Amino acid sequence: MGAKTALLAYADGDIRTTLRGATRSDRAETEALVRRIHPGYAVEPAEDTTLLDGAYPSDDLTYATVLPGVELYCDRRLVLDRPSELPEHLRRAGAGRRIVVHGMHSVVDWLGFAVWEDGALIRSLSLSPDGGIQENIGDPYDFELPYWAGEHRVEPVPGWPNQDPYPLPFHPLDLGEEALRALFGFTIEGMPAPDGIDADAVHLHGFRVSDPSGGEQAARAAAYAQAVRAMGAPRTYRLGPDGVMREVGPDDCPPGS
Repeated sequence: MGAKTALLAYADGDIRTTLRGATRSDRAETEALVRRIHPGYAVEPAEDTTLLDGAYPSDDLTYATVLPGVELYCDRRLVLDRPSELPEHLRRAGAGRRIVVHGMHSVVDWLGFAVWEDGALIRSLSLSPDGGIQENIGDPYDFELPYWAGEHRVEPVPGWPNQDPYPLPFHPLDLGEEALRALFGFTIEGMPAPDGIDADAVHLHGFRVSDPSGGEQAARAAAYAQAVRAMGAPRTYRLGPDGVMREVGPDDCPPGS
């Protein structure tokens, strides 16, 4: 799976404290709130899961739970490249509460998170090595400071030639795990804290949530096809006798490789 998340939470207090004592929520109540964040969409029951396995659902799936003081949703559509642009209806749904968005994707090493307090955007950060810093609003949290101070620089990978310096002062996924720990109390691949939350013990109800017009699905398929075209032909590398990785062409690969 890799380190991937797509989380949106509305909270009256510390999310971590509530998740630590989480019990199974009421499905009907949870479904009503899922319909609120996806107005006009078709909502059908789907298989339940846990926070560990459901933090980054497949397309058209929403996992959610409603706990005392916290609503938590896992859905790719709720996480944006620029987290501060969270749609207005989602911000209204969290009026008077703390709103936390957290997303990361290991394929492109992207991280994005944002926090609102009582309607005011406090912090929003979005960055990746290819896209650079797309958004950096508000003062960094204390857990971010060592990363911005250069204490977690990305070192060159041994054996790979002609490596340029890493374009960011830290790896986004490393900060992403730290943000997840600080804001939600658990990690996907990072070292769990002694008092960390067991995300596999947090139950989530599953729902298949789809655009009845088919427009969203068609746009997603087109974007995927465009991304595949932009990737071009795959490149192959092989470790040489000197311990250095070198790109090889089709004629350099032995039969059946």
